[in-house]
Amino acid sequence: MNYPLPAAARQYVADHLHDDPAQLALQARRYPGLPVPDLVRQIQARQKARTKLPAWADNPDLIFPPALSVEQASSARSAAFKASLVQGQRLVDLTGGFGVDASHFAARIPEVHYVERDPALVAVVQYNLAQLGVSNVSCHADDALSFLKSTPDTFDWIYLDPARRNSADKKIYRLQDCEPDILRILPLLLHKGRQVLLKTSPMLDIEQALLELKQVRRLWVVAVDNECKEVLYELGPEPAVDPERYTVNLLRNGQQQEFRLNKARETRAVARYAEAQNYLYEPNVAVLKAGGFKSVGTAFELLKLHQHSHLYTSDTLRADFPGRIFRIVATERYDRDALRAHLGPELRAHVTTRNFPDSVAEFRHRTGIREGGHLYMFATTDLQGRLAVLVCEKLAV
Repeated sequence: MNYPLPAAARQYVADHLHDDPAQLALQARRYPGLPVPDLVRQIQARQKARTKLPAWADNPDLIFPPALSVEQASSARSAAFKASLVQGQRLVDLTGGFGVDASHFAARIPEVHYVERDPALVAVVQYNLAQLGVSNVSCHADDALSFLKSTPDTFDWIYLDPARRNSADKKIYRLQDCEPDILRILPLLLHKGRQVLLKTSPMLDIEQALLELKQVRRLWVVAVDNECKEVLYELGPEPAVDPERYTVNLLRNGQQQEFRLNKARETRAVARYAEAQNYLYEPNVAVLKAGGFKSVGTAFELLKLHQHSHLYTSDTLRADFPGRIFRIVATERYDRDALRAHLGPELRAHVTTRNFPDSVAEFRHRTGIREGGHLYMFATTDLQGRLAVLVCEKLAV
């Protein structure tokens, strides 16, 4: 596909941006002068980008690659967070993809190099960066290892997000299975870069990654709207014995929840327990992924409901807690009629099960409670080993 798109093609994309791509493909004969299959792929990719890259999805000047490249790209919020971690004069993104990370790094670093082995994708990114007014990114059609071996340059930061799909297009997450194999090229990375920022799948076990990488200085667990998206490891020649773990949950309103821990503080933390009091606290997924099961409670002087529930309570409000906060309306036994008595005729509530024998689906089947409404029900086990359901209202703090 040639770009920039002709005026008629741009108008077609704008007119059908919210339509069903499958239906558009069937109607291609209505537009004999247009490359409809290519334009439908543009529409499909923009639709996939609407949530994670809203400004790019709405920019008519940009060209979008196949939808898979959009799916694998960072969101604007997570890319901006990554950019906030780096400084210096020169950075190379060795796994450039759609160029989202590189464009955000360019706002912080004077000289950025984008490396991508797909020449067609490189051409798209080079064109898009020009449309966005980003002039300090040099694009290279090369693979990561070849680029590192051939360039005489060194960098303040090397960033890479190894591909996590195998030849059968199945998702993978072990370091040695990804491309490039970070464990194999790590000596070269540390020779060429003062610091390395590695993005991994949230499925990868942190303890295993620390053991295999060995050179970790610190790490960040990043969630977006309470969905864990990535774990970032800073690697360098002087690793930490017990790297600090920073957790961040990037919220839709522009705020972010942060918490910091390490393994030693988590091990030393002693949880205190109590029955449910006035407020209920549920740590965000980044805290839990980082292993903050006890230290988050002690840091905010909260009481734990049960050793295995990871739910906390207090009499007085801790509005700065990194997670969701609820006011407890009632504590009920796991009884259909008792729970339904709190609801209106539509019988709707949001349900979470923690340390509870039934799944959410089984809970709904047994109680007849449907999804929705303003109340939240946490089904759990209390200190006495009894099944209990906390009926709550969510606080907007």
